[in-house]
Amino acid sequence: MTRQRTRKGQVLTDLILETFSLNGALLSAGDQLVKDIGLTSARWQVLGAVALEERPLTVAQIARRMGLSRQAVQRLVNELAAGGVLMLRENPDHKRAKLVALTKRGEVAYAEADERQVEWSNGLAVGISQRDIENALTVLQSINTRLQQDANEEGAG
Repeated sequence: MTRQRTRKGQVLTDLILETFSLNGALLSAGDQLVKDIGLTSARWQVLGAVALEERPLTVAQIARRMGLSRQAVQRLVNELAAGGVLMLRENPDHKRAKLVALTKRGEVAYAEADERQVEWSNGLAVGISQRDIENALTVLQSINTRLQQDANEEGAG
């Protein structure tokens, strides 16, 4: 017997598919926005995780905050450290898990990317009501929370 989606389940499926498409478009737009400063969207995400936290983080912490795999973050951290944008520090709480911190060059790159993003997001928001944006944010946060709860329950079981 084939199960049918409820109307709400179908609309949620459509939202998920649209989110996948949006993710690709955002990554492409982000790549273009920061290309000339030596970043990609993925590298920018890693810098942002550290910059927004305002303290060094482990690779695992960055991965959790950004929804990326630990292996992908480790590769990006290695590339950014080799380019002088990030530095690795000893972690007093864990011998093998180094702390990732921004260098001065990384701070400058992140500040430039952030400045560009301000202008870009303000322009993108034109023609969309603030209420619609807030509602979309609320829905996406609710879905994300639900997925994280489900994952935690599966991990505990």
